[in-house]
Parts: sequence; structure tokens; C-alpha cells
Amino acid sequence: MTPVLVGATAVGKTAVVVAWAETESISVVSADARQVYRGLDIGTAKPSGALLARVPHLGLDVVEPGERYSAGRFARDAAQWLGQIRGAGRHPVVVGGTGLYVRALAEGLFHEPPLDPARRDRLRAWAAALTPARLAHWAARLDRRFAGGGRQRAGRAVEVALLTGRGLSWWQEHARETGAMRPWYIQLTLPRDVLHRRIAQRVDEMLAKGLVDELRRILATGVAPHAPGLDGVGYREVTAMLAGRLPERDLREAIVVATRRYAKRQETWFRHQLRDARGEMRDAGCVWTLDATEPPDALARRIAERWHAVTHPASRIPHPDP
Repeated sequence: MTPVLVGATAVGKTAVVVAWAETESISVVSADARQVYRGLDIGTAKPSGALLARVPHLGLDVVEPGERYSAGRFARDAAQWLGQIRGAGRHPVVVGGTGLYVRALAEGLFHEPPLDPARRDRLRAWAAALTPARLAHWAARLDRRFAGGGRQRAGRAVEVALLTGRGLSWWQEHARETGAMRPWYIQLTLPRDVLHRRIAQRVDEMLAKGLVDELRRILATGVAPHAPGLDGVGYREVTAMLAGRLPERDLREAIVVATRRYAKRQETWFRHQLRDARGEMRDAGCVWTLDATEPPDALARRIAERWHAVTHPASRIPHPDP
């Protein structure tokens, strides 16, 4: 069984895992769809070099901005990372807020049917001319169970639906492989007002650290403004500001509002993610929800105690749920 620490952006996942690492020899597999991109550091809240020296992370800086990186590729890569960590005598912990990545690793992917390359290229050219909202509209029309997401995910849903005649959700349900791990989910949550304050604080820190200059440097290398990696929250708003579509005075608020919406989508995702195929809650021993208003070291201590109880049931000490 592998611990999987999930929750919305800014809920405090990194602080908890750092505190946990003070008492356990753990390495992190990052399940974050934007931290895989090199150079996107400030806007993705990527761990600092000092933190990485204390807690090894795998899954960061995997590809260049502009390169597509799918949930399928993550699941294949992460399965290898889990083996590497265990082979080094450490304990892996999956940490992140990208639900699709977590599900791909835990529950397996589907066997994708062959897609005609020429037709796929024409579809991608057509999709590139659409706004993100319009592309998401088509994805939802073609697949009624489309769960939303960014441009890349919507484009994927459109491709599969039009080229196979069945929605992506159908393939995910009926042609699924076996997952690479048995997850023990630890979900961090916060009251809405507390999460909103943390989001605003994080946005202020990102802007102070140089988020705008970071994006300028990436664009100066020739990466397109809407390329994979740059279409996420924060970078998208800075792109609009640099293009003159968003007044600079409105940048902070635009990022805060977009991040709140993103966090809400994450919370909705994990409410469904932690349910089985019948829509019922998974076994209580595999899902644990914690109030992240507690200090990180207190949360880490509780997680470590529960983890040892889960992995060593013979020595389990009765521990009432919160």
C-alpha cells in the first residue's frame, strides 16, 4: 500500500510531507501536471532546492514547456519511480493535486484504440484555432461525462470521441489496465475562507518572486503563449497581461479568482476520485480526510502513526477517527 497525499492547491501538502520526512525516510513522487515542466518554478510552487535536498522528489522537471505530457506517460514514469524509491530502501509517498495523474497510477489506464495519424493531425489543427472554452464545450458535447480540465485534456476527449466513435470516459471504464499501486489516500481539506486566504497569500508570494519575469524568459525561448505547460492558472493570466488583454492592475485578482476556481474543481474531483466504480466510498481504511488547519508537524505525526497502524496491523493501537 502506498500513501497518496492529495488536496487542493495551497492546502498545505508540501509542508506536511516535509514534516513527515523529519521522522521517516521518504521520497516523494510528485503528481502535479505543471511541475513536470522545466523552468516553470514560481507559478507552479515547485519545491525549492533546499527542500529537495531534505526530501527527494521525482516527477519534477521532466519535460520542456511546450511538450505534451499525459496522464498515461505519468503513470508509466511513476511506476518506475516507485520501484526506484523502494529499491533505494526508502518509502514512496505520492503527493499532488492532479487527480487524473493519481487515478492513472492507482487504477490503471485504458488500452487506447489505434487513431489515424492524419485525421488526428487535422483535428489538432482545428482544435488549436478554438478558445479553451469552446474546445471544452465540444468535449462535453462529445462525451457527456467529460470532467473538465485544461485545453490538452479537452482536446484529448475530442480526438478520442471523433476518431473512435466512443467517449474517452467509455474507454477509461471498459478498457482499463491494472494500476501500479494500492493507494492509501490522505486528503487534506480546509474551510473555504481559510483556503481562500492561503491562495491569496500564495499569489502575492509568486508575484513578489518574479512570476511575470519567469514567463517572459520562457516566451523569449520561442515557446508559444498557449503551449502545454503555459495554459495553466497563473501563467495564463500573465500571458493575457503581457499581450495587453488584461490590465496590469487586475493581474493579481485575476490569478486569485482563477486559482479559487481551480481549487474548487480539485475538491470536486477528489470527492469523486475517492469513490469506487459503483459510486460508493472506498473502504474506510484506504481513505482518510484531515483538517489542514492543524500545524503541519501535528498532521505529519498523526499520519505517521496511522501509517504504521495500517502497515503493521498486528501492532495496531486503537486510534479513534477524528
